[in-house]
Amino acid sequence: MIVEEKYMARCIELARGGAGHTAPNPMVGAVIVHNGKIIGEGFHRKCGEAHAEVNAVASVRDEALLRDSTIYVSLEPCSHYGKTPPCAELIIKKGIPRVVVGTLDPFPEVSGRGVRMLREAGIEVVTGVLEEEARALNPAFMTFQMRKRPYIYLKWAQSADGFLDVRREDASEPPVRLSSAETFRRVHRLRSEVAAILVGTRTALLDNPSLTVRHWAGRSPVRVVLDRMLKLPADAHLLDGTVRTLVFTALEAESRPNVEYVRIDFGQEVLPQVLHYLAGQQLNSLMVEGGARLLAGFLDAGLWDEAWVETAPVVLGAGVKAPAVPGVLVATEQRDGHLLARWRQEI
Repeated sequence: MIVEEKYMARCIELARGGAGHTAPNPMVGAVIVHNGKIIGEGFHRKCGEAHAEVNAVASVRDEALLRDSTIYVSLEPCSHYGKTPPCAELIIKKGIPRVVVGTLDPFPEVSGRGVRMLREAGIEVVTGVLEEEARALNPAFMTFQMRKRPYIYLKWAQSADGFLDVRREDASEPPVRLSSAETFRRVHRLRSEVAAILVGTRTALLDNPSLTVRHWAGRSPVRVVLDRMLKLPADAHLLDGTVRTLVFTALEAESRPNVEYVRIDFGQEVLPQVLHYLAGQQLNSLMVEGGARLLAGFLDAGLWDEAWVETAPVVLGAGVKAPAVPGVLVATEQRDGHLLARWRQEI
């Protein structure tokens, strides 16, 4: 089993090469081993392109060796036709006699189907190798398939005495800067890895944010804003059309290029309606950047998975109170005097 885990760990390492490019598909890595030697490797590079198994098989110089090899895959080989043919079918066609899988596909309707297809073809299949690590590789994919909603990150920076900002009434008053240059880059890195990013009306009006990726390499997420009464001015950065933007509102409004107005019922619970719409758009991860009421709304409803909280070495004395996190602290680190903490919801 130690040998199996070694190769599965390599699959997981390879899979991370697709970070920020595979959504809504998962990151997957594959390794092909012949007589104790790796002869092929691959990972899923980009949504719509070849899967990890295909790239691993293509990297093998002598295909004859496949008939006496084991392929290790971090996620169960697919069994259905999508943008690419089934990987289970490819493994059968190439005559690979043994498959080791990290974790099964989480989608209940297809989970185990790829394994069953392989076994029915006479292939030996081992499952559950480094399963926890393999599942942790794709939290957004797993959550999206099992809970039918995006994986939700809550993110904020707060002062040492627990305030998000001073109290401001209009955009002429600048916000307090609580992030360092390095932690700011980390925020943009996370932005590049999520499918969508959300703010409330007040944050959009006071900060006029762009919500784009500028301090890291990668694509910008779909921007989402709650604007019940359409208070955002026409020249707001969020409405500039440079990035796809969804505006959830109670009023009728005509969408325009890259800015889509989505009418919902603000008399009902808002967050489930927003998450349902995002799921329908195949946006499997969401970063919530504020404000305080919106963050508290997600926390109170239990609609969150991770909270990324930065505490700056600054004392404000008064202002907008930061929310409390009712979860489990899983990691902390110090950067430039700033405490970075990551929380997960206790399930």
